[in-house]
Amino acid sequence: MTATETTETTETTETTEAVRKVAVVSGGSRGLGRVLTERLLADGWRVAAFSRTANDFTAATAEQHPDAYLWESADLGDPETMRQFVRVVGRRFGRIDLLINNAGVLHQELFLTTPPKKIDSLLTTNLLAPVILTQACARLMTRSGGGAIVNVSSINAVRGYRGVSVYTAAKAGMDGFTRSLARELGAFDIRVNSIVPGFFDSEMTADVTEKNREKIQHRTPLGRLGTVGEIADAVLFLASPQSNFVTGQSLIVDGGITC
Repeated sequence: MTATETTETTETTETTEAVRKVAVVSGGSRGLGRVLTERLLADGWRVAAFSRTANDFTAATAEQHPDAYLWESADLGDPETMRQFVRVVGRRFGRIDLLINNAGVLHQELFLTTPPKKIDSLLTTNLLAPVILTQACARLMTRSGGGAIVNVSSINAVRGYRGVSVYTAAKAGMDGFTRSLARELGAFDIRVNSIVPGFFDSEMTADVTEKNREKIQHRTPLGRLGTVGEIADAVLFLASPQSNFVTGQSLIVDGGITC
């Protein structure tokens, strides 16, 4: 190989690295966030993820993908850490092309007995912090020529369920936020959509009793709970070029339970 060829190869490699897309995944250490992180890395993305604490997955992934994976500790309960996290991502990767607002906290309790501090915490974690994270990421997206934002909502925002009214309020807020933001950011070639999962096997449904699980399955036209892989498929569709003309939409993936 000649010196010229070597130089050209080096420049090509550097250029490819410079344009490799970057995804931010909140709550990317387990459950749906973990699956999304794994799939994005496998597809050649660079991924920046955060959660409150590290685990075996974050440590192993950082070792396996030292140049393509970043994990930081950040807490949705402290919205200011969202801005700090995005600053770290900007310094490390220089751009953001995709944000998946996946992290959230479900708390079940009758509204009349829910303490004010718990209400404040649920709204901060499930609505305020994701909004602040989205603002910080969108600002960086505008400098990179566009991108996509996918907010993970819940069928609680579509159909009322007992004991989750505050969580529902936050998720309904995210769906409304999605539609309004799509109007604002379309001019920057940034698409904003939300995924509305039904009941699927996850940590949030791990405590569902067998009796209630059977009731859910009976009410679901497809007769079963979803899988985390099926929800990830829908999220990644909204993040992909196959949905380039889709924005401001809430895609319900629930086996038909809300139809």
